[in-house]
Amino acid sequence: MQISTNLMFDRAIAQMGVTQDRLAKTQMQLTTTKEILKPSDAPDKSAAITRLNSVIGRQESYVETIRTTMDKFSQQETALKNSSDVLIRLKELTVQAASDTNGPESRRLIAVEVKGLRDQLLSLANTQDVNGNYIFSGTRATTAAFGTDSSGKLAYQGDQTISQVGVGEQRDVSNNRSGTQAFSRVIRTADDGSQAGVGFFQVVDDLAAALSGNDVKAIQRTVGELDAAQNGMTESIAAVGSGMNVLEAQSSVADENLLRMKSTLSQMRDVDYTEAITKMNKDMMALEAAQSSFAKISQLNLFDYIR
Repeated sequence: MQISTNLMFDRAIAQMGVTQDRLAKTQMQLTTTKEILKPSDAPDKSAAITRLNSVIGRQESYVETIRTTMDKFSQQETALKNSSDVLIRLKELTVQAASDTNGPESRRLIAVEVKGLRDQLLSLANTQDVNGNYIFSGTRATTAAFGTDSSGKLAYQGDQTISQVGVGEQRDVSNNRSGTQAFSRVIRTADDGSQAGVGFFQVVDDLAAALSGNDVKAIQRTVGELDAAQNGMTESIAAVGSGMNVLEAQSSVADENLLRMKSTLSQMRDVDYTEAITKMNKDMMALEAAQSSFAKISQLNLFDYIR
């Protein structure tokens, strides 16, 4: 069989082209650290990588949500614990003022401190986060939780809606809190035995008025009402603490899932450096050999054969 010069050249160039393509692909894999450069390289594996990237993105979203919600819970916990400390001081003053050893002047002095503690409680109830949102207003985060109503009394201005956020697969937690949960109403029993709900700050305002007016009976009644308010505060602190425990556990789960998924993704997607470098060196040697052979063969002609 006769082989024309054109055919010999075409085959040599084609062979060198294939080797150059393999070498370029290997070099690109080493540069990008990715084994699969385009979906057509491995369609099934590319599809699996796409799905895994989607799952990882969802897990990372959970991690970010957990972090944000944990920050909110931490701020709520701080505000509630400080409020609880203020309530404890209020009760100490109320018990002191209810004693017969105190006269009108002493009670008026205690009233001054009670008013200051009331303002401190209001500030804590209207705590804002770094974005300026009120943390105890429910979903009405741009409105102060407690403000003056049309009658001039402090009233809750938020709503009772509790939002749920996803922190894992089929795992949701509440990420806000109603002010009436933490600064809850109490039941007041009147002299005739009738009962009615009284707002948290109304209890404190009535206490200040009773102290200023030397109303011992009202002062004594406030001791029990402050106990009820403290119980509501304690329950809210426990609820926040429970939520934080859930978030911490879910955070560990999310971190483990991310680590496992990213490890799997690395195995599927990342190039094996040792294998790639070995292959690159092999292709370079093959290309150099092909180029050298082609250079020698291309110089041969019929006159060389005759001589």
